[in-house]
Amino acid sequence: MSELQTKIKLYCEANNKTAVFGYHGNVLLANNSDGNGDYIESWTVDGLTKPTDEQLASYTDWESRKGLDELRPIRNQLLAETDWVVIKEREEGGSVSNFADWKTYRQALRDITNSATSLDDVTWPEKPE
Repeated sequence: MSELQTKIKLYCEANNKTAVFGYHGNVLLANNSDGNGDYIESWTVDGLTKPTDEQLASYTDWESRKGLDELRPIRNQLLAETDWVVIKEREEGGSVSNFADWKTYRQALRDITNSATSLDDVTWPEKPE
């Protein structure tokens, strides 16, 4: 994810909006390979004006945020891999003997972005057996 893309995500989140990048999204980034880097080619975020360079420059913590953006997809995949436990517990009414351990594991995955700032400093919780 580029610096500009991360800053746009932060700008949108601060304004309770969501940026969807790409041709079918509401923000399209481009780069003319002229050495000036990425720029906003198209902006159609409903109810939010296109940010100025000054507004985007105010997001100085974008590097730490970028690390979390790399971490979340991995965390989300680990959560998805354990959805079966919750489904089985609900469908069979208490048939997962160590459900409390799974519940703790899944909550630790959800909380991981509260303590880790990137993939380099994450401590993954242990999956129950």
